Amino acid sequence: MSNELTPFLVEVIYALPKQQKLIKVNVTPGTTCIEAVRLSDMQLYFPEIDLDNVKLGIFSRLVKHDEVLQPGQRVEIYRPLIADPKDVRRKRAEKAKDEGRVNKKTGSKL
Repeated sequence: MSNELTPFLVEVIYALPKQQKLIKVNVTPGTTCIEAVRLSDMQLYFPEIDLDNVKLGIFSRLVKHDEVLQPGQRVEIYRPLIADPKDVRRKRAEKAKDEGRVNKKTGSKL
């Protein structure tokens, strides 16, 4: 059997704040990220995953659904953000300023 047709293993992972699931899937060369997610049946464990609109990544790098997988890769299923990171940082900075932990003029730490 040639190496080009040999199936290989990839991991599909989804994580919530208090729960995570990692499923290993055997795929053939040419399999895309979204196909691997479908093969993993991750939706059986987390029915809230919308496969049409879900964001995917490989080792923290955002990828398109149709990106072809390589042996040993891990497909990460990303959840929607609950808060805008810019707003969170701004509120944290305002709180630090109000508590006197930063210089009110320059914004630097005391």
